[in-house]
Amino acid sequence: MTDVTRDELAGRLEEQDLTLLDVRTRGEYDGSAGYPCDARQGHIPGARHLELQELLAAGDTAAIKALVGRPEGAEVIAYCHSGGRSAIAAEVLVAAGYDARNYVGSWHDWAADESLPVASGQPAA
Repeated sequence: MTDVTRDELAGRLEEQDLTLLDVRTRGEYDGSAGYPCDARQGHIPGARHLELQELLAAGDTAAIKALVGRPEGAEVIAYCHSGGRSAIAAEVLVAAGYDARNYVGSWHDWAADESLPVASGQPAA
């Protein structure tokens, strides 16, 4: 499993076959409770929120696939604040049959680059 860089991810945001999972808490995702060390709060546009604890609690492959909502083998990139939680998520996703990778720099890296887009608020239902 290779890691994802900021430049690679920035160039791939529009890809329909890519699933981007934000595994942080709801408050981190919507920008209401992020870390003060980040220049901006919110999430990467197009990212789906699936908190790491929810993924870990899923218990089995079928439940994980139901949460992710993508077929086995789909490409999934996970990110969190600084790459730790998303590394765990990527390992769980690989074990469930996904082509999963970790964005090591994660939100801290993304938010620091003012040229990159940021979304905030709750995801659409």
